[in-house]
Amino acid sequence: MLNFTRTRTQPRANRSMSLGGMDYVDPKKKSNVCGRILMVSTLTALCILMLKQSPNFNTPSQFSSHEEGVTHVLVTGGAGYIGSHAALRLLKDSYRVTIVDNLSRGNLGAINVLQQLFPEPGRLQFIHADLGDAKAVNKIFSENAFDAVMHFAAVAYVGESTLDPLKYYHNITSNTLVVLEAMSAHGVKTLIYSSTCATYGEPDKMPITEKTPQVPINPYGKAKKMAEDIILDFHKNSDMAVMILRYFNVIGSDPDGRLGEAPRPELREHGRISGACFDAASGIIPDLKVRGTDYNTPDGTCIRDYIDVTDLVDAHVKALEKAKIGHVGIYNVGTGRGRSVKEFVEACKEATGVSIKVDFLPRRPGDYAEVYSNPTKINSELNWTAKYTNLQQSLQIAWRWQKAHLNGYGGAPLVMSA
Repeated sequence: MLNFTRTRTQPRANRSMSLGGMDYVDPKKKSNVCGRILMVSTLTALCILMLKQSPNFNTPSQFSSHEEGVTHVLVTGGAGYIGSHAALRLLKDSYRVTIVDNLSRGNLGAINVLQQLFPEPGRLQFIHADLGDAKAVNKIFSENAFDAVMHFAAVAYVGESTLDPLKYYHNITSNTLVVLEAMSAHGVKTLIYSSTCATYGEPDKMPITEKTPQVPINPYGKAKKMAEDIILDFHKNSDMAVMILRYFNVIGSDPDGRLGEAPRPELREHGRISGACFDAASGIIPDLKVRGTDYNTPDGTCIRDYIDVTDLVDAHVKALEKAKIGHVGIYNVGTGRGRSVKEFVEACKEATGVSIKVDFLPRRPGDYAEVYSNPTKINSELNWTAKYTNLQQSLQIAWRWQKAHLNGYGGAPLVMSA
């Protein structure tokens, strides 16, 4: 027979007893729990009191509120070649700057340089985000008090656009729509749009004026024109101030050597001719490939209007200063003079002091023979004139930066702003 009785070796501990669905807790334990709750509550209240006495408690970010006498500019694509130079100029001119960039083409090293130059609180902040993410863009606009937007962010290689057109329509046209919607929703009234002469295609008459018909012949130009059309259609029923700058082939770098052009290695074949010249001069590539020698031009190579990046950002700042609520301004930004690719290569040889080997190849799809601007309108209306018009000097300045940065920005660490 089994024995179910057992001998208890220890006294029974106090425990709660349930009667009729109700728990009766030992009074001593209840008192102990109440004491702990009271202690935690007291400590929490004390912490809140100390935080409230701190000067930084509940102090809004300087970027989140408008400040009299300070213009806060959102620079999209501000980690890129042109955008970083524009951000530098704005910061030098005492603007408050927020850079948004997804870093697909931009460089953290450029951001790092800018943050080291302007470390003061409320001067510069960097936000890593993709303009294709409408939710993220809306959040950025809701958390920051922007007075104006300079929209540079875009993929920008003609050859690449013919190989991957959908990327260009998404990145340029669709993303511009996202930015415009966010501006509208949050009451940001000034847009400086960075466009391109590629929207004109290959006109019958030179030089190009703002009245020249826009008939783009490659996806890059088409995507930019679509973005322009969206902006202009929206403006018809808004009081936004809009400035559209159609600029030509960009060269050069910051004269003080702080910033330069550092394209991704995998994109070198699609890049600007200046970058290819420097790569050939520094031995990164064995020779410079010139595509197309049978164009209807004096020496058979393409003719372009080369605008120095310092002049270009000056035009953007003047456009910002002259922007008027309810008005649209459209301007060509160029020197008014065309130079052939062969002329450019000779100037690059002189600037670098290297006898660059040139390999002549067939035309590149989507290219056009001759494009240069008539800058009369921007000269008269914005009081802007290109100053850095000596091709060899612009290339010498850029070459100085390239020689000092053979690996671009070298993966410099990012210094986050306060």
